[in-house]
Amino acid sequence: MKWSFRVLRVAGIEVRIHLTFLLLLGWMAWAFYREGGAEVALRGLGFVSLLFLCVLLHEFGHALAARTFGIRTPDITLLPIGGLARLERMPEKPTQELVVALAGPAVNVVIAATLFAILGQVQRPESLDELILPQVALMQRMAHINLILVGFNLIPAFPMDGGRVLRALLAIRLDYVTATGVAAQVGQVLAVVLGVLGFFPNPWLHNPFLVFIAIFVYLGAGQEAEHVRLTAVMRKGRARDAMMTEVALLREEHVLNDAVERLLATPQKEFPVVDGEGRVVGLLRRGGLLEGLRDRGAWSPVAEAMSRDVLAVPADEDLDRVSERMAQAGADAAVVLDPEGRLEGLVTLDNLEEW
Repeated sequence: MKWSFRVLRVAGIEVRIHLTFLLLLGWMAWAFYREGGAEVALRGLGFVSLLFLCVLLHEFGHALAARTFGIRTPDITLLPIGGLARLERMPEKPTQELVVALAGPAVNVVIAATLFAILGQVQRPESLDELILPQVALMQRMAHINLILVGFNLIPAFPMDGGRVLRALLAIRLDYVTATGVAAQVGQVLAVVLGVLGFFPNPWLHNPFLVFIAIFVYLGAGQEAEHVRLTAVMRKGRARDAMMTEVALLREEHVLNDAVERLLATPQKEFPVVDGEGRVVGLLRRGGLLEGLRDRGAWSPVAEAMSRDVLAVPADEDLDRVSERMAQAGADAAVVLDPEGRLEGLVTLDNLEEW
């Protein structure tokens, strides 16, 4: 995700922090400082840090549950509105998605139950504002906050966990696209309700931040439904259906000036590089070409600027699988090879979008 940076790696999963998260910490530190000085600010930031630790553990619950089904999680990003575990793909079976969706809230239930057991009592706060006051006992605040995280995440609206739970339950009886559409519509209705409640004077609900969350949920539900529809369409196609067959090639002995001529004469941004027998040995991308021109000059070999890490797919590969592999590899193009390893065509992100 753009504007994020890695802070650590746990169990093969990168933990990243988005820049806006740091802005949130800075704003809260200033708010706490104005309220009670440096001591209150430090205690307030300590509480916020523990809160997002619970959010991080929540996301690891999703990631580790997905791992049991063979689904990797490259990274988890902390944002001002919570955490985002980026799964390589969504579970294919409704029961698997149900387990993955519930694993995150289950972590918060365990945390809350543990804290209440230590406290030995359950004391209901009068309002949400009370839970962020540094004067309230830390464990009490954290226990209630974890319960709120459970309830909030189980709202049946994408991209909340509850939306995925609803979709999984519907998908047991309905096809995946229809189930997603119904769940998305439910989520958008609830988002409108949540946004309206954010304006009402109520100690539990009156919070302008709820309006922001409602907008996020509304847009997220629509994007999820659109993504699933597009994926269903792409499953009907193969790599050969979307690939370019008239591809401008480069050879290892060509220089960057030759690549510039092809870049200006064709709509391509990526150029397969082949050896003397016609086999693909690399891919020269537009960015690599520009860096090569800057660092080495126009008469340097393309072999010095090309990438040898080339994503290759067979012509009969499903387009949704091609798109998935490109996303996993961070590739903007994939070469389509015949059984002998020779080039048949080129699939780019633009090709997929146009198809």
